[in-house]
Amino acid sequence: QVQVVESGGGLVQAGGALRLSCVSSEHTFSTYNMGWFRQPPGEGRQFVAAINWNGADTSYTDHAKGRFTISRDNGKNTLYLQMNSLKPEDTAIYYCAALRHWPSLPFDSWGQGTQVTVSS
Repeated sequence: QVQVVESGGGLVQAGGALRLSCVSSEHTFSTYNMGWFRQPPGEGRQFVAAINWNGADTSYTDHAKGRFTISRDNGKNTLYLQMNSLKPEDTAIYYCAALRHWPSLPFDSWGQGTQVTVSS
């Protein structure tokens, strides 16, 4: 599976924006469909968004549509999640992962995640 390191989280006020990054050292990164997932406090891990291997197709969960944008730069082995109009309920640890099945079933291989905290 693809090993990754997430970054870009932080503390932001409601209505603000953050851009998350996910970097892989794997030369096979560009061959994988990739996804973002999140784990709110006290809850299980949830699907957020997915992008196919060449960036031509994307999928979003309802809470992300219109606010979040997933993208990738295969030349940099990097996956991104632009998050706008953030809400307190977006508070979670955000993870990226390679996808076993499109669009939301990941391989069970996770980085350390990046914490996003949205204050009201």
